[in-house]
Amino acid sequence: MRKRASAAVVGLAIAGVSMFATSTAGSHGYTDNPISRQKLCANGTVTGCGNIQWEPQSVEGPKGFPAAGPADGKICSGGHGEFAQLDDPRGGNWPATQVTAGQGFGFRWQFTARHATTDFRYYITKDGWDPTKPLTRAGLESQPFMTVPYGGKQPPATLTQQGTIPTQKSGKHIILSVWNIADTGNAFYACSDVQF
Repeated sequence: MRKRASAAVVGLAIAGVSMFATSTAGSHGYTDNPISRQKLCANGTVTGCGNIQWEPQSVEGPKGFPAAGPADGKICSGGHGEFAQLDDPRGGNWPATQVTAGQGFGFRWQFTARHATTDFRYYITKDGWDPTKPLTRAGLESQPFMTVPYGGKQPPATLTQQGTIPTQKSGKHIILSVWNIADTGNAFYACSDVQF
């Protein structure tokens, strides 16, 4: 009887550790400067966001953007149907971070699980894109305006990367931040609405 009770306790302990390991492995990262749509949902600034409000760090999809990655119209959600609210342009009314063209800016990521990293890439929408429609590759400049190689290292819990906001932009735009993971086939996506 004592052996059965001990075995049950050990079994429960192993199950508990496995559940903990699984839940932390599902956590990753997001941008909070400029503030991303998923962070706006998580902090309650934007409501009606569905599950993303609980998991702002989980917008993970295939890497290789723009040749691969999430489908057009599903880029902001990383292609996850349960996070589709991030792809909804809300009539172009997502809250936007004020930025100035040509000025330095600190692009900041928050990580809940740190992964070996290939690089970080930052894209911006073209002049004349339609903010009332879901984001597509055709709406983005074809090349990132900033790429930060990371050489397979793990980032710290908070990482700020200094860069320059593109010049000759005005009005409302989206900055798409892509965190490419070195040792998996995935990347993390964050859409941040900005106002020049």
